[in-house]
Amino acid sequence: MNADTEFQRIDLPEGDRETRAIHRVAEAVHRLNDAVQRAVQEGVSVEVIRVSRIHNGAGAWGDQVVPTIRGTGDKAEDADKG
Repeated sequence: MNADTEFQRIDLPEGDRETRAIHRVAEAVHRLNDAVQRAVQEGVSVEVIRVSRIHNGAGAWGDQVVPTIRGTGDKAEDADKG
């Protein structure tokens, strides 16, 4: 690549509703994984835990999750003292 290269966003093809839903979840998971990696690099431990499961009444279901966060080192010790 050279300094004159210009990047432009290219939208995905429309697709049906199910395909868009799958892509939306995949993108969100990718962002979550990226955030977890960045937090770990900063010394934070992250665990993602399933807290509930949602059903649509027609056989489809999905897990809902929350992160549990624990700092490490000096930050965790300060939190325990405070």
